[in-house]
Amino acid sequence: MRHRGVLSVACAILMASAAWPALAQTGGKSITIVLPEQPSNLEPCGSILTDVGQVLNQNITEPLTIIDPQSGTPEPKLATKWERVDDTTWRFHLRDGVKFQDGKDFNAEAVAFSIKRMISGAFNCNNLAKFGSAKLTVTPIDKLTVEIKTAKPEPILPTLLSVAMMVSPNTPADKAVNDPVGTGPYKLNAFTPQTVVLDRFDGYWGKKPEIEKATYVWRAESSLRAAMVQTGEAQLTPAIAIQDATNPATDFSYLNSETTAIRIDTGLAPLNVFRVRKALNLAIYWQGLAGLFGADVIRASQMVVPGINGHNPDIKPWSYDPEQATKLLEEARADGVPVNTEIRLIGRNGIYPNGNEALEAMMSMWQAAGLNIKLTMLDVADWNRYMQKPFPPERGPTLVQIMHDNNKGDAAFTVPIFYHSSGQYSTFSDPKLDIRIDEARDLTDKARTAAFQEIFAEVHDQIAPDIPMFHMIGYTRVGPRLNWRPNLTTNSEIPLAEIRLKN
Repeated sequence: MRHRGVLSVACAILMASAAWPALAQTGGKSITIVLPEQPSNLEPCGSILTDVGQVLNQNITEPLTIIDPQSGTPEPKLATKWERVDDTTWRFHLRDGVKFQDGKDFNAEAVAFSIKRMISGAFNCNNLAKFGSAKLTVTPIDKLTVEIKTAKPEPILPTLLSVAMMVSPNTPADKAVNDPVGTGPYKLNAFTPQTVVLDRFDGYWGKKPEIEKATYVWRAESSLRAAMVQTGEAQLTPAIAIQDATNPATDFSYLNSETTAIRIDTGLAPLNVFRVRKALNLAIYWQGLAGLFGADVIRASQMVVPGINGHNPDIKPWSYDPEQATKLLEEARADGVPVNTEIRLIGRNGIYPNGNEALEAMMSMWQAAGLNIKLTMLDVADWNRYMQKPFPPERGPTLVQIMHDNNKGDAAFTVPIFYHSSGQYSTFSDPKLDIRIDEARDLTDKARTAAFQEIFAEVHDQIAPDIPMFHMIGYTRVGPRLNWRPNLTTNSEIPLAEIRLKN
């Protein structure tokens, strides 16, 4: 067995070296980062997506505020301070002397342009989903002061604005772009089907980064990503599978802010029946499935990690009860529910290490319980069609593999997206629940926490629109040239300015 393991590693290294001769070992102050998947685009309005955010966030584009990953509180970035004028108005004071990478000034007019572009509806904006039903009106007061008014009280607007990326006023306002221009420490050099290349922006307002150039490539296989860093063809890969995290000197685990789940399309039979959705949760052997993700992975009962305001510690994860799952399906069938209807399980290639294997295992368990499940793996662009509205009308009943990142400190970044009728990812409509969600967003302090906790409990116990899986442990391989470690935000951003080179 030992010889076979050595041979496997050697083969992986040889494959990596042979497959990418153009990626000579990076030296000097340039690095190569190998991602699990090709970015679907480079539109700043989609930077909440892992594949986009890891390239753009804090590199090309920056927001007004950033969130401290430990406390979950907003801190200054392009805004230096802010205050609440009244229940529906916030005033933000902007950093002076900041330039966009095309030479345009960053000022109140640029903020108004960026936010209006985000909320315009002229094109699909994933980041807008984080705002739920919030309606924003942006008014420049002077060059470095802007007021943002909301249609109703929005007590965490500074937190929400951490996902609103500021873009140059030269950016088209009516269409998505793949050549973003922001205020960050790096500017886009190239975006091709093979690579993304970023160059250091010497006009950056902040401290000059040490890394001069970053080249991003993408390889689907975890073992090959790990081998590229091992051989020096790359210096960093943010995600490898647990079975590839074998070198304590270069491989680091961390509790990230991601929650994996399966989103259930509750609008189509047989998934429109609660008993069927409950059976889907009970049919999974959770202890065995956890083996794909590591000993420290945490079973999820809801779509936010512990520590997020609104997380309900009293909700228990679904247990493994295959007999009860089968019984529920038999009862539904007896009542005329078309349980035998084919259900499509939609997975996304490269969504997280061992993601394909997890879906194959879950499909087998659901089939054993008596469901007709067909697995379809898609690349991110096609997967997005099933993930967000408008859903394909011909889709049929579907289960969609998802991974949701909430490192912003509040359930408002989760609940409206998944459970409000207008939510970008929501598959059901409950007007009474909509009212409760809207009311929860207007509350503060303990009342806000309690309201979101009650919503999570109702969603889990009475609706079951999803199958919560795990709060994830990430595994990252960092080459010996770099002085850098992953943290809670690594799934949504890899700030190049924080990477240092060892002497």
